Amino acid sequence: MAIHSLEEKFIHEVGDIYDAEHRFLEAQQQMLQQASDKQLKSMIQEHIQQTEQQIRNLEQVYSAMGQSPKRVKCEAAAGIVSEGQKTMKEASSNPAILDCVINGAASKVEHYEISSYRGLIEGAKLMGQKDVVKLLQENLKQEEQTAKMVEQAETMLLQQAMQQR
Repeated sequence: MAIHSLEEKFIHEVGDIYDAEHRFLEAQQQMLQQASDKQLKSMIQEHIQQTEQQIRNLEQVYSAMGQSPKRVKCEAAAGIVSEGQKTMKEASSNPAILDCVINGAASKVEHYEISSYRGLIEGAKLMGQKDVVKLLQENLKQEEQTAKMVEQAETMLLQQAMQQR
């Protein structure tokens, strides 16, 4: 589909992150099953709940824009998920390393989402979509908080893996 206007670009990118959130939700459910560290598992469980809310927020964005929710295949998210699954499989024999891999994959996801939401917020502002901006800012705030938690967990998980050498 050709994109001819800012609104069409915006709706396309909402569809992209809508698809990405669904892909990341499925991946988080797989990560939760494979993680062994209690803090990591707790963080994943919390983010699963946030992702479900973020999907609902995106559905409200569609509604505010007079559109029906539609997933636009997000090649970037598909790649991030595929890479994470491959690396998790390669690290599956060592739980401490697997936890590090899971946390690293989560970090990549968060930074992709942060970048996506920042761009969407700017577009919504330019179009004067104040309600949409609020919904997207809510998602961005959660993603930034999760990214911070993931980054804080990284040192601890790496130290645990080092102790098992």
